[in-house]
Amino acid sequence: MARPLPLSTLLSFTLVAFTIEFDNEVEHRLPHRTSDGGGPASAPWLISMAMYFNFLQFVPEQGITVRELERQTATRPNWDGMRRWGYVFLAPDPKDLRPRPPQAEWLVRTTAQGRVFQEGMRRVLPEIEQRWRERFGDAAIESLRRGLIAMLRTLPGGLPDCMPILHYGLTSEGPKERGDPASESECGDLALPVLLARVLLGLTLEFEQDAQMSLAICSNIVRVLDPDETLVRHIPALSGVSKDAIAMALGFLEKRGFVEVVSQEQARRGRMVLLTSAGIQMQRDYPLRLRIAEERCKARMGPEASSALRGALESLGGDGTREGSPLFQGLDPRPEGWRAKVRPPSTLPHFPMVLHRGGFPDGS
Repeated sequence: MARPLPLSTLLSFTLVAFTIEFDNEVEHRLPHRTSDGGGPASAPWLISMAMYFNFLQFVPEQGITVRELERQTATRPNWDGMRRWGYVFLAPDPKDLRPRPPQAEWLVRTTAQGRVFQEGMRRVLPEIEQRWRERFGDAAIESLRRGLIAMLRTLPGGLPDCMPILHYGLTSEGPKERGDPASESECGDLALPVLLARVLLGLTLEFEQDAQMSLAICSNIVRVLDPDETLVRHIPALSGVSKDAIAMALGFLEKRGFVEVVSQEQARRGRMVLLTSAGIQMQRDYPLRLRIAEERCKARMGPEASSALRGALESLGGDGTREGSPLFQGLDPRPEGWRAKVRPPSTLPHFPMVLHRGGFPDGS
């Protein structure tokens, strides 16, 4: 009998699916440009939901200092990327008469395009949650929300509103300052993806505090590698994450001695990944470490509430594949969308791969 999927995996399935459906709708409604040449050059670069929750929603038209933005977001925001992509300005406060004020006190202000995206994303968010209620039923969504709130109330406060951009080694960074757990009324006001992200990040930090490798790499890459050999070109379909994210993960694994990547000249069928003895041992060990982290969270939450949360996630996420997950019902892109131009995924990622490339949940 197959072992139940980790709670972090079920949370990832649900959060990634919500994000992709949200992103597809934003792409359809708002002016933007993409790497394939789509959209006018004057439009901002298309971004994903994480860039709204962990950045754009906090920037008022009159501006906010870099220091205050980092405090409010509870993570390291990608303010430089958001500037280059056309969403914000970054400059010294004109009221600050010092010749060279520190950059932490510079002002971040939205552009006209940034304000369009702020308002557009704010409108799309409740619409997607309402779609889910119509698709899966109010009872299913309410059960999920209750379970997420019950777990979130056992976690430290101060967590960001969405999964943070993964840092060196594709690790997840927690907030610098942790507060008391949120009250039930505070949790009740949170959007569904915020609840999902905070619970997933709390569980991730529990795992990564004593793990030798990030949960993103373990869940998406180490998990799918064959002990003998794996063709690099097969990993995107096996993991549900982009080639760029896979390249970053493999580079880190190779540098740490967990894999060897055989070049195309040596492997006629294409570049190949070979697990070293250390990699094989990590592949065996990390699921146990993840179960221990999950058990610690469940113990604080209580068996009844944790069982209800798992049941709600399993009913929505299934096994995370196109054939076995109800979540795929809302993931077909519009014909003009960039996801319609790439191979459709056969599985959802087992962990969100949020990178500096716009914050898309599969590292695209």
